[in-house]
Amino acid sequence: MGKSTPVKQAAVVLGALAFGWMAIEMAFKPLLDKARSAMDNSDPDRDPDDIDSDVKTKDVVEGNKGSPDRKPISYADAVAKNTAGAS
Repeated sequence: MGKSTPVKQAAVVLGALAFGWMAIEMAFKPLLDKARSAMDNSDPDRDPDDIDSDVKTKDVVEGNKGSPDRKPISYADAVAKNTAGAS
């Protein structure tokens, strides 16, 4: 064999990385396809962890501002509610 040049070394490393990537893609194909389709179907404007924003939007649309059973959605709302109740 000849001398190992930096170009040869880079080609070998890139080839190994490409082979590894293909092996992982083939091994986990069902899982990756499922995850990718779930991401494609998700709504980027809606955060599933943000439940209170849906309630707040619903209250504003229906005109139910300040319903007594609604929890404050922020610290500032809680302070304002407590201040209004103390007067």
